[in-house]
Amino acid sequence: MTAATDATLFPQVPATADAVLDGLDPEQREVATALQGPVCVLAGAGTGKTRAITHRIAYGVRAGILQPASVLAVTFTARAAGEMRGRLRQLGAAGVQARTFHSAALRQLQFFWPRAVGGELPRLLDRKGPLVAEAAARCRLKLDRNELRDVTGEIEWSKVTQTVPADYPAAVVKAGREAPRDPAEIGQIYATYEQLKRDRGTIDFEDVLLLTVGVLQDRHDIAEQVRAQYQHFVVDEYQDVSPLQQRLLDLWLGDRDTLCVVGDASQTIYSFTGATPDHLLDFRVRHPHATVVKLVRDYRSTPQVVHLANGLLSRARGRAAEHRLELVSQREPDGEPAFTEYADEPAEAEGTARRIRDLIAAGIPASEIAVLFRINAQSEVYEQALADAGVPYQLRGAERFFERPEVREAGVKLRGAARFGGNDTLLDGAAGLPSEVRAVLSDMGWTDQPPAGSGAVRDRWESLAALVRLAEDFARARPTATLADLVAELDERAGAQHAPTVEGVTLASLHAAKGLEWDAVFLVGLTEGMVPIHHARTDEQVEEERRLLYVGITRARRRLTLSWSLARSPGGRPSRSASRFLDGLRPGSGGSRYRAAGGPSAGGVERGRAAAVPDRPRRAHRSPARCRVCNRTLTDPGEMKLMRCEDCPSELDEGLYERLRDWRSAQAAVTRQPAYCVFTDKTLMAIAETVPASAEELAVIPGVGRRKLDRFGTDVLAICAGEEPGEGAAGGRAEGAENSLEK
Repeated sequence: MTAATDATLFPQVPATADAVLDGLDPEQREVATALQGPVCVLAGAGTGKTRAITHRIAYGVRAGILQPASVLAVTFTARAAGEMRGRLRQLGAAGVQARTFHSAALRQLQFFWPRAVGGELPRLLDRKGPLVAEAAARCRLKLDRNELRDVTGEIEWSKVTQTVPADYPAAVVKAGREAPRDPAEIGQIYATYEQLKRDRGTIDFEDVLLLTVGVLQDRHDIAEQVRAQYQHFVVDEYQDVSPLQQRLLDLWLGDRDTLCVVGDASQTIYSFTGATPDHLLDFRVRHPHATVVKLVRDYRSTPQVVHLANGLLSRARGRAAEHRLELVSQREPDGEPAFTEYADEPAEAEGTARRIRDLIAAGIPASEIAVLFRINAQSEVYEQALADAGVPYQLRGAERFFERPEVREAGVKLRGAARFGGNDTLLDGAAGLPSEVRAVLSDMGWTDQPPAGSGAVRDRWESLAALVRLAEDFARARPTATLADLVAELDERAGAQHAPTVEGVTLASLHAAKGLEWDAVFLVGLTEGMVPIHHARTDEQVEEERRLLYVGITRARRRLTLSWSLARSPGGRPSRSASRFLDGLRPGSGGSRYRAAGGPSAGGVERGRAAAVPDRPRRAHRSPARCRVCNRTLTDPGEMKLMRCEDCPSELDEGLYERLRDWRSAQAAVTRQPAYCVFTDKTLMAIAETVPASAEELAVIPGVGRRKLDRFGTDVLAICAGEEPGEGAAGGRAEGAENSLEK
């Protein structure tokens, strides 16, 4: 087990709050125990960010610091939100809301709409395309399929950047954005689309956010009710937040700062949708007293893969590159990434299929292999090549697992078998949960051996086989589980969109692969004009393409193959070249292996500087005390003052401790008070162990306090620095001290 992975598919719920912290590395533990906001987690690929933030929430809940219903965790995909809910449930923190921005906003909008506006919420559009096409026709403009998709994307970008139709042409110029057709025409289509929605009483997904923002801005009573419900916020993938989502988050927060954000500027790959890493990069500007934790221990990829990923980013330019994280692999070494050049695209696809077949023959499951490409149109040639090679595959982004007809049918049959139990003839002779599931699914055509070839029949079998494997894993984790227990687990997973593994090679675009990982990854079609894509013209657009390739590289755990072809078709002119991003990285391409634009960020923790004097007193946060050596939660007063367990190793500077005791005796003599009224032995020991170098570091030591810091801080810091304390120690500063020392 690594610090970033779970030990089993169905782990036991930790027995105590401290047990929630078991297995976390030091930086992850800092995240998990930093329960006071604001907190910013800069998390590189594969560093266990989801693990860190879910353990943070669970630790806060289990320690009694956070109430489950008061926490709202938001992310960007239903899959990610479902995974978060599943992990929280396994950690004993059920009841925490984990949703996408749109899901959370829609829930609030549905609840408050009758009170804020009256009547029922307008119907939500499933798809914009048909209405955008109608709007274009109303404007006497014809859009082909690609133009329709692009114009729809422009409307979505406009709405999340809070750009109204009349301002669209100017906004495009200001953003340096290349419109797919005349900006004035797009603005006209956009305005007509909005009018059509109003006429028909419908809203789209962006309207959900816009309307929620409007309600919270205009109705302070509703805003206060939402803020009373949600006291703590966690935002995953914060680099992908749009201006509209940030505005909604600000309204949720109000004047509080109980916020934890997690992100990586080097994985910003959705700027075309309005996402910007500026909110992440400016977090310390907006919250000067924030705690910043950097996660750089990569538990996913081998040193060879991590080295290549670091090398790619070392050549990056721009603001995001200035904040890049240098990953450090925690895995054992494996083979070097392979770079392969092919004569044409079919040869590249066939060569990739052969390598995949060899990996499967060597024991790597097909579900642990992925083929990633820049655009979906590249998929077809790989589908054909894998089918010809007899290799099963699945398309990422296709129909959700629990929405497949065969899975829905299987759920009905399993539920019926669980209800009727021994009276169901399908279960005759079945012993044990996996055997019962196999018996039920056999009635649907499932067999121990997969059907030959690919296509719909094979897809159906793979879905049923995934349910059988899930039942086997469930039974191993919970030997006494019944069929009814499995049905309940499937219901939980369906609600969370936490699908079991389907046994097939994954085909996916680089964008769709975000957040996923495999043992073996094939990055294909890496030619100029494809990566970076030909329409990436500005420096920032090219840098986003580099980040997209970085995301692809960091999906691989052990094996990575990068390939390109010189021609599109067999016999074609070999006019293509490998992506410029591979220069200096692949053998024989020349150039420096690492030519950094700016120094990378190392892992660790940065404590926020003192905030400016606030307009009103900040409410004190209740936070658990913890040992600074082993990080165990402390409850004994003496240990809390010492900031460590009594039996944990001490780094006491005995010479410094004796000098502090001598200084304390002098102070006590002048003030005619017992020595412990100056500082207790435990406080002096804590000072001698931590050796603070600044007033901020001294102030956090229990037993110091603001008044003692003002009175004795200069002397104590001088002693810690090896200097003599000021004469004020026994002189003018002692005047009247008898009446003003803390009792």
